[in-house]
Amino acid sequence: MTLERSRAGDVIPLRDATRAWFAISLQTFGGPAGQIAVMQHKLVDEKRWIGQQRFLHALNYCMLLPGPEAQQLAIYVGWLLNGTLGGLIAGTLFVLPGAIALLGLSALYVGAGTTAFVGGLFAGLAPAVIAIVVQAVQRVGKRALHHPVLVAMAIASFVALTVFKVPFPVVIASAGVLGWATGQSVPSFTQSKRTGPSADGPPPLISDDALHHDAPSTARGLRVLSLGLVLWFAPVALAAMLFSRDSVFVDQGLFFSGAAVVTFGGAYAVLSYVAHQAVTVFGWLQAGEMVRGLALAESTPGPLIMVVQFVAFVGAYRDPGSLDPWVAAVLASLLVTWVTFVPCFLFIFLGAPYVERLRSNHHLTAALTGITAAVVGVIANLAVFFALHNLFDRSRSVAWGAVDVDVPVLSSWDPVAFAITAVAVALIFWRRWSTMRTLAVCAVLGLASTLIG
Repeated sequence: MTLERSRAGDVIPLRDATRAWFAISLQTFGGPAGQIAVMQHKLVDEKRWIGQQRFLHALNYCMLLPGPEAQQLAIYVGWLLNGTLGGLIAGTLFVLPGAIALLGLSALYVGAGTTAFVGGLFAGLAPAVIAIVVQAVQRVGKRALHHPVLVAMAIASFVALTVFKVPFPVVIASAGVLGWATGQSVPSFTQSKRTGPSADGPPPLISDDALHHDAPSTARGLRVLSLGLVLWFAPVALAAMLFSRDSVFVDQGLFFSGAAVVTFGGAYAVLSYVAHQAVTVFGWLQAGEMVRGLALAESTPGPLIMVVQFVAFVGAYRDPGSLDPWVAAVLASLLVTWVTFVPCFLFIFLGAPYVERLRSNHHLTAALTGITAAVVGVIANLAVFFALHNLFDRSRSVAWGAVDVDVPVLSSWDPVAFAITAVAVALIFWRRWSTMRTLAVCAVLGLASTLIG
């Protein structure tokens, strides 16, 4: 199979790759599993640009990193196909349609969220998200908890977050250390049951044993790191100079820059941390609004972590400083999107040339295995958070020594929310409906209940 190369080092013409990445970007619904499946079908099975094992090798490396692994996988494969420019195009196109769509939906929520029509839609979407997060617990747990020690670590992380309010980064760091320690004495700890079948067809352009021509070096690493850090934090520094250090833009820029480096396990894992900080520490939005933002992110293409754009939009609109609220909201939304996704490019361009060395590192694999187990407990904690603030109108805190638990006020239960959640659970787990289809039905139910009520 021979293709004319448009630039030196390109596996395929950049124009063809750009068209393919744009087509993929319009189909990236359904979270990372669906997004990875789209790339698998398009790049491995259909176009045969990359071999199955090489694709899985790239995916395994991306799973080692904080951030949305599907977008990082797009950057990685784009880099393999067309170098740095290819990675930039692939990663940008992967998030661009979702960013534009969520910006519009955030504006719709802020501008018309109090109307009966929009309020009714959100009344149905929020309960549906509870079922979707529960499904995420089930899916991640089935893949990750293949050893009794991992089950215990998942339970421990859930209890630490829910009962003792241990900070999210502490839970993740502890899980990594415990995973590393366990891997030294229990070899089966890191042996997953997953397999990846090879696709039939003509030989791929990038074979399974191929190495990229961009060899690792200290000089290259320093250049990439320096440029990446400047691009990452320059907008935050500019915001500090223009609007002062105490502005909402700087608070959001710094917070979400930090969140970008602790998002192991995908969007659901970090949302518990983001929701707690955004609601209880910064006061950018209310607890129930976090679920509505996730519902919007679920309904748009791209990584689910894009929900941070909604958080920034709402927070800046309500605390615009000297700016017009709409201008502040758009600026904050763009700033947070930048600091959330620029690190993904930095991690790939910096680490990809070293990926072969990481592949055989048993210590790193054991640490990642522990973190992945803890992520199951983190996502379960997120489900409890969403249920508490959407199925009940009020909650209270119960503290006793180190224990600090939020419990619902039972008399404040919402029968409509309970009913729609039950419908969503039935559609997802019994009927096996897709996320988009379930959200649509629940949105209609919420609208009908609001208009009738």
